[in-house]
Amino acid sequence: MDLFSCFTLVTWQQVVMYLIGGGLIFIAIKKEYEPALLLPMGFGAILVNLPLSGVINQTVEGVGEVNGIIEWLFHLGIETSEALPIILFIGIGAMIDFGPLLSNPIMMLFGAAAQFGIFAAVILALILGFDLKDAASIGVIGAADGPTSILVSQFFHSNYIGAIAVAAYSYMALVPIVQPIAIKMVTTRKERYISMDYNPKTVSKKARILFPIIVTLVVGFVAPSSVALVGFLMFGNLIRECKVLRILSETAQNVLTNLITLMLGLIISFSLRAEEFVNMKTLLIMAIGLFSFFFDTIGGVLFAKFINLFCRKKINPMVGAAGISAFPMSARVVQKLANEEQQGNIILMHAVGANVSGQIASVVAGGLIMTIVARLL
Repeated sequence: MDLFSCFTLVTWQQVVMYLIGGGLIFIAIKKEYEPALLLPMGFGAILVNLPLSGVINQTVEGVGEVNGIIEWLFHLGIETSEALPIILFIGIGAMIDFGPLLSNPIMMLFGAAAQFGIFAAVILALILGFDLKDAASIGVIGAADGPTSILVSQFFHSNYIGAIAVAAYSYMALVPIVQPIAIKMVTTRKERYISMDYNPKTVSKKARILFPIIVTLVVGFVAPSSVALVGFLMFGNLIRECKVLRILSETAQNVLTNLITLMLGLIISFSLRAEEFVNMKTLLIMAIGLFSFFFDTIGGVLFAKFINLFCRKKINPMVGAAGISAFPMSARVVQKLANEEQQGNIILMHAVGANVSGQIASVVAGGLIMTIVARLL
């Protein structure tokens, strides 16, 4: 379904709800009137009324036709364990400062480019004999985004949820080891030596507040299958940036994130039975995940090198490697490598901008995988 068709599904009542949602958000932040209640209500009013266009099934058995993302998730019968990764994104969003990205928007391109390995890994998994739903779940390991990997594998009821979760979080921890190898494979020392000027632009509070709302709306129309993930991520960020819910923001960043991570780990552990986990398939999944992770890193670097063909002021191609979702580890690795090549070469903020864009791109890629594969099944 094309973008025009997606917009035609929006009714005037939904447009009114967008305005009401925006009004509630304005009152909560600007007037500081009951922000703990009105902010989530306003954002939810927008999120729940985004059209279902482009998502897997618009007709739910026993219910009939549904026309909203949240309604679709509800009637789909999403299980508690499947909801946990989505809720976790509230905490992740509350941790992220999108300021470096907003002051240098071109970094968004590197987040998109660094998702190449996901699709390459899906193809490799199919070649190695995995069925389509398992191949799709395995490929998302390359996003270096544990919650997205878990959610996609649960969505497809993959037979390898435990192995996928272990691989996803293992490679996130191995960023300082894996990424330098991949970067040095496709860059020269001269390229890694490139310095970049950083002239931070002042990002207004209004821009910081509008950014999560606009991203949610854009993703809702362009890639609607990703909106549950992106929407919760952006809602967490809105809690952070509104500055009127400080305690709730701190709770989301710490208590909520730690609690959900703990519960998610316990639930996933139930799928780590020895007879199911200790086999050749698990080794293949780990290998494919590593392949995907490598190619995500290489894809971001090669894209930066391609951009340099047209730029007068060159970009250090290592910044492209930070486009994966492993935040902030990947940005730190890139800065460390730059400093090793030239003492005092600071490219951290550029890398951070690419890194936070990778967080958005990874969940969008996960949603696209869910849409494409579900249509083929």
